Amino acid sequence: MKKKLAYVLCGTMLMASLSFAGVSANEELTYAVEAGSAGEAAAQDNGFNYNSVASQADALMEVASGTSDAAIIDLLMAGAMIGEGTSYPNLTHTDELTSEEYGVGCRKGSDLAAYINNVFAESYADGTMEEIATTYGVQEALVEQAEASGEAEAAEDGDVAYIQEKGNLIVGITDFAPMDYKDENGDWIGFDADMAKLVAEKLGVEVEFVEIDWDNKIMELDAKNIDVVWNGMTLTDEVKAAMECTNAYCNNAQVIVVPAE
Repeated sequence: MKKKLAYVLCGTMLMASLSFAGVSANEELTYAVEAGSAGEAAAQDNGFNYNSVASQADALMEVASGTSDAAIIDLLMAGAMIGEGTSYPNLTHTDELTSEEYGVGCRKGSDLAAYINNVFAESYADGTMEEIATTYGVQEALVEQAEASGEAEAAEDGDVAYIQEKGNLIVGITDFAPMDYKDENGDWIGFDADMAKLVAEKLGVEVEFVEIDWDNKIMELDAKNIDVVWNGMTLTDEVKAAMECTNAYCNNAQVIVVPAE
């Protein structure tokens, strides 16, 4: 099991106090970032030199191999993937570049977002969400959910009815511990994966996980190759304009990952 996340960063990790800190120093490095991600946006906003790669996992491999000087990834992934007892014990994270929230993306105008919000509210109230989060060490990052608004009536031509009729919920993901990743048997697990399974159970359908090119997530959704994007997705203005998004469910940040000294 991945190590539990130490979510609260010490003040000594602020940008001004680190050897990699300061925009002038950071601009001299080459960062690996996932294409289409909040990490890529953070690199662009800060004027950093960067290489776009297929996933955050690939960004970590770039740093570990020395191909890139640093990576920009999600704090929640950093808590699971780097440091002592993880896949990358010789990497560490330094600067926190952003603060942000995760949400789930559905097709624009979809009634599925409201349905998922109700599941969020119910599972937060009865402790199920926290229990799942604790399994993956992200319980401190949970966003409090409003009370459930009651059973929302599904439109006859809406996504809820469409999914129930075809019998499966297709979830677009990338390999992204601790949110979505495979166990030793090759089955998808993680906080997001388990919450998606819960929604599928409430819908009375099977769940299917499909790995997507993160940069093409909106196209995959609109083409109905997937029904939902559920993979630690940052609720940016661009995302909210292109998708029907759920309420936020997790806090996150973009952090810089470098080799440990």
